[in-house]
Amino acid sequence: MNLAFFIARRTARPLPGERPGVMERIAVISVALSLAVMILSLAVMMGFKSEVTRKIAGFAAHVVLTDIRSVDALDSQPVRRSGQLENLIRSTEGFVSMTPYAARGGIVRTDEAVEGVLLKGVDGAGYDRRIFGEWLEEGSLPRIGDSIRTKDVLLSRNLARRLKLGVGDRVEMFFVEHGELPRRDRFKVAGIYSSGMDEMDDKLVLTDIRNVQRLSDRAADEITGYEILTRDLASADDFARRLDRALFDDETGAGDNLTATSVGSRYAHVFDWLNAHDINTAVIIGIMLAVAFFNMTSALLILVMERIRMIGLLKSFGMRNATLRGIFLYRAAFVALRGMLWGNGIGLALCLLQKHTGVFKLDAEGYLLSQVPIALEWEWLLLLNGGVLAAIVLLLLVPASIVSTVKPNEVIRYE
Repeated sequence: MNLAFFIARRTARPLPGERPGVMERIAVISVALSLAVMILSLAVMMGFKSEVTRKIAGFAAHVVLTDIRSVDALDSQPVRRSGQLENLIRSTEGFVSMTPYAARGGIVRTDEAVEGVLLKGVDGAGYDRRIFGEWLEEGSLPRIGDSIRTKDVLLSRNLARRLKLGVGDRVEMFFVEHGELPRRDRFKVAGIYSSGMDEMDDKLVLTDIRNVQRLSDRAADEITGYEILTRDLASADDFARRLDRALFDDETGAGDNLTATSVGSRYAHVFDWLNAHDINTAVIIGIMLAVAFFNMTSALLILVMERIRMIGLLKSFGMRNATLRGIFLYRAAFVALRGMLWGNGIGLALCLLQKHTGVFKLDAEGYLLSQVPIALEWEWLLLLNGGVLAAIVLLLLVPASIVSTVKPNEVIRYE
């Protein structure tokens, strides 16, 4: 057994009737609270990134292919569906799935209120219903892709509350075309959903793609564009660039006037806001490390002072300074590990409490989510613990060198 470790372990045990020193207890508490705050900060930051990106992808996929001349849903140029175009999309590296969609801006009117909305029609064959299935609160998802076209729509909880609508109610929508008289149609509320992202919930109304095509006088093969899912969000930008290049090089003309846009480009303000959280988290971790290091340094110096006679005796027996430093570094590591054990317990308990109860709420208008999100992964949790322990021990190398200044003859004479 390592001599420094053996002595550190023996001296770390308090004698019968003794308690650890005040400074040692303060150091344990400091490390515990610092690590708990780090765990919470990382879990919340990871949770924000995971939830916001997952929800944005649920609304807008990873990449959208549209006509380059389209301005918005009120002035969009149709994309013509073709087997050649869809094969080109499928052959692009990173492709997972796609679904055609049609969108049109409109106005919902009831006796209670008037709201501007985006009516989005999706195709039943390729649309992934799982994400809206998770968000569904009342009723059912609209019937999409049936042999008989239905006028079912899915409204958000926010819209339903403001318009005072419930499942089964009829709702009238108006659609304005440039230079033409407004069109109107009536739909049935099939279900009500809530994603927790007010920015999206306040506008989106989901229905069958054929309803939007009919209102826009579009043929069955004319759509607003394709929503494409890639392997993951991180690969969306690269996929969009590869697809743009493939469209440019295509000689069949299927990709003329089309452009691919990643979700990161469409919602750059959201992703810039998420990236700012990385800086905030790094600052918090730095501050917590500084607090833990300060208290650990104080505890280490007191440990050295308490064992000054032992240091003098061991030096007089010929023990090297490096071994003596190792003894106190091991002692400091024991203190840090005790604090980290408590810190992990506190941090993980608070994370699990929030994850399963959602007790801490957020203003969805400002934070895009209605409650504080939590994402726990063993990989970063283990890296954080290892990094904190290594950082504390390495930073304590300097104060531990005080043992080198102890002169055994003076200590023994004094004693």
